[in-house]
Amino acid sequence: MKNTEELLAAVLAGEHGPRPADLVATSVFWVHHGTRLAGGNTTYLNQYVLVRLGDSFGGCAFEAGEVDPSICRDASGTSVDTLLREAPKPLRIATLDAYLSSVRPHREAQEAEPVTLPAGTPETRALARDAAIAGLLDIDAGAKVALIGVVNPLVAAIRERGGDPLLCDFNLRATQWGDPVTDDMHEVLDTADAVVATGMTLSNGSFDTVLTRCRERGVPLVVYAQTGSAVARAFLGRGVTALSAEPFPFSQFSAEPTTLYRYRAAAGT
Repeated sequence: MKNTEELLAAVLAGEHGPRPADLVATSVFWVHHGTRLAGGNTTYLNQYVLVRLGDSFGGCAFEAGEVDPSICRDASGTSVDTLLREAPKPLRIATLDAYLSSVRPHREAQEAEPVTLPAGTPETRALARDAAIAGLLDIDAGAKVALIGVVNPLVAAIRERGGDPLLCDFNLRATQWGDPVTDDMHEVLDTADAVVATGMTLSNGSFDTVLTRCRERGVPLVVYAQTGSAVARAFLGRGVTALSAEPFPFSQFSAEPTTLYRYRAAAGT
């Protein structure tokens, strides 16, 4: 399996579990929120479309204007097969995520390492989450680490691991410390010793490019995913070296303890 299109085709063919035509997305919903962490100068604006399928959820972040809230009315109660074939890309990814999460929930995956994020403020929880992500990096001091999808606490966490961040984001031009951020991922992919990428690369279509380039260069790829966490998991050992999977409800929507799941590819894959 080389890319997300091959994964989607396999799911539609029933190769990963129940036939999607036999399943219905009970609920489709849309969340829009903003966050500015204390001491920061960046307001993060995020939109998500989410799908509930049985006892699991799937989620996908998207750029402003890609999905309208009316999709909740139009898509709820639609067959999974129809959504996977015909829905806008963010909803297709959320549906694929819900399907793969339903077939094998993170909470039941034997290879997953549960990490409990502590109760507390947004800053406390963001620092804990990003430290857990950076903990998946196995790097030497001074290693160049491409970060595709920039959040300030994760930049700090990579530096604490001894990494030298190479930063890429479509919407951010500088960190709170003034580090420059490019919008051209090839600038960082071609020189990095390791890559950390957000699951939103699944939504904007760049995930397959990141995956392919890391395979070609033999560079470790860590994915931190609220978007498409079960989709990214399907590529563990197939280009993805490690994964921080955070299923809905995401950490920023709660002040109570929540769980993310860390995965590492088996040695030699």
